[in-house]
Amino acid sequence: MSSVALERLEEARRWLAQARRDIKAARDSASAGNFEWACFQAQQAAEKALKAVFHGLGRGAWGHSLVELLEGLSEVYPDASSLLPAARELDRHYIPSRYPNAFESGYPGMYYDEETAGRALERGEVILRWAEGKLRELGLSC
Repeated sequence: MSSVALERLEEARRWLAQARRDIKAARDSASAGNFEWACFQAQQAAEKALKAVFHGLGRGAWGHSLVELLEGLSEVYPDASSLLPAARELDRHYIPSRYPNAFESGYPGMYYDEETAGRALERGEVILRWAEGKLRELGLSC
């Protein structure tokens, strides 16, 4: 394997490792009742997992929209479009889960609950597992 291929796989491995930590942090936040953070961390886990796939392909990825990242990956992986409903739901948590001015009044913690966090965790885990599968196909031992 060429040094360039090894570098791109190592970069993919780094992004995947952080994605796994982020999904663990999301579970920990949900267990602690910090449901807004669980939702944001699930979105971050999915984002980093998708960016790991881009790195595995030797391509860069910018931005935070899971929908746009999946659209970029659908050029290579047509099944990426099956993840769009999960991505849309997770993308809705990128800003409101963190900023009080995303709501008319109150703060994010008032608007997030266990059910919402549970759905976000499920969606984040689905995207993470999909990314792990694609990286295995590329020769990255997960």
